[in-house]
Amino acid sequence: MGVFDYIRLGVLAVFQGPEMFSVLGVPVSVTLAMILFGFLLGIAAGATPGLAGPVAMAISLPILISAFGFTPDALLPVMGFLIGVMKGATVGGAVPAILFNTPGTPDAFMTTLDGYPMARNGQAGKALRIAHFSSASGDTFSDVVLILCAPFLAILVEAYLDLPEKTALLILSLAFISSVIGTSVGKGLISMGLGLFAAYVGTGEDFYPRLSMGTQSLAEGFPVTTAVLGVLILGEVFKNIEDLWREQKSGARMEPLQQRGDQRLHRHEIGRLAPYIGRSALIGTAIGALPGIGSTLAATLGYTINRNRYRRSRSESDPEFGSGAPEGIAATEAANSSVSGANLIPVLSLGIPGNAAAVFLILAAESIGGFNPGPSVFTFTTDTVNPELVVAFGLFTAMMLANLLNWTIGGAFMRSMGVMIRVPKHILLPIVLLLTLTAIYVQETRMEAMWFAVAFGVLGYGMRRLGMSPLPFVIAFLLGGKLEETARQAFAATGGDPFFLVTSPVASAFVALSLAVIVFSLRSARKTKA
Repeated sequence: MGVFDYIRLGVLAVFQGPEMFSVLGVPVSVTLAMILFGFLLGIAAGATPGLAGPVAMAISLPILISAFGFTPDALLPVMGFLIGVMKGATVGGAVPAILFNTPGTPDAFMTTLDGYPMARNGQAGKALRIAHFSSASGDTFSDVVLILCAPFLAILVEAYLDLPEKTALLILSLAFISSVIGTSVGKGLISMGLGLFAAYVGTGEDFYPRLSMGTQSLAEGFPVTTAVLGVLILGEVFKNIEDLWREQKSGARMEPLQQRGDQRLHRHEIGRLAPYIGRSALIGTAIGALPGIGSTLAATLGYTINRNRYRRSRSESDPEFGSGAPEGIAATEAANSSVSGANLIPVLSLGIPGNAAAVFLILAAESIGGFNPGPSVFTFTTDTVNPELVVAFGLFTAMMLANLLNWTIGGAFMRSMGVMIRVPKHILLPIVLLLTLTAIYVQETRMEAMWFAVAFGVLGYGMRRLGMSPLPFVIAFLLGGKLEETARQAFAATGGDPFFLVTSPVASAFVALSLAVIVFSLRSARKTKA
């Protein structure tokens, strides 16, 4: 079978799956419907501060798995829904930033700098249209790069990296992620260490589980769902509840925004914004391909670089960046949206998650089975069908369909979601807490899982209060088992050589790069403080 045969099978797997309903006699497959539902939910979640895309994905995943089961047929509907949420949340995050000067996520902060001034000047509709067009453009560009690059990167890894090199590559990834995420390299390393420690509880020899302290509950290890959702979601909920408790009531009221003038986005305006969108899309895609850096840095770099270019070319009548410049919205939204597709390059080609959304895609694959993200996915067999490769091209199809939804109905639905900002936090947070605990119990169905989830939530809360990012913990927890398995295999394949990480030139280079990344990050942090 050739490449085009696998592409055809992947597309057919999305369009010709089990029928969910029909429209005018045309059957609509379950996967197509789940992409649509996920996309609409993602826009609503992104438009609601405190309920970003990863929260919606975390709540939805256990419920979806319990509904579709653990068969390979559930892969595309479940992951298609998660992809739809990821895409929709990327677009919806601009709504509260523009309309109410309230960034729902850190990367949306840069959107407030020009989006809210435009809204105050009566151009809220145009600002939302600019954000939607820029976000959809950057996201589409990033997906094209993903489809072109991920298979080739995976093939190169599988062809040139053996077990020692793959072990060293995992070590490099963990070192890179823990060093670049957050404000402190030391805190990132501690977060990663805690994740590895939690991952190895209850593992090891079958009759002698590690770190179980003789208890059956710990002997089974921590369920992945409880650890990931506890640290990422419950920890954030606990922190927001405390912040809400600490907030002092204010009697100030926000004046309603008034619309003035033409709110449409014209062709000549698109032409003026195109260079800024293009530069930010390139920046976001390059940053997104590196695991762990995330969309916040992409938005900041895209905004800063385009601001410098804008200053040299703007006329005296044009507003400056930060005062309602449409180019500022375009630069920010194209940059942070182009991260989402590129972030799946290390996921599909290396099996390494780069951000919170990618974590839940890998978690879905591990929970359902039948699809193991990594270099082996892109093995083009000619005599038999590689089902994982079919799923991969099905995911590519789902991403392009989500982009098509973004271009067609995304803008109108996004502008209608401004009402979500008015949901009070004291109502929203208990709902998120209840839904998360319900989702965990639906998948695990034992009380120990609930206690584990609450304990990890307290851990996540403490990490946030100490300025420690929980993402290195989550990624280390997910990669811990793979790291140990690969290291054991490499140790056995090299005849029990304890120095297998340094005897191979490529592996030793990866280890040296790991140390260099940590040292360089430490020195950069010291210079910044000085």
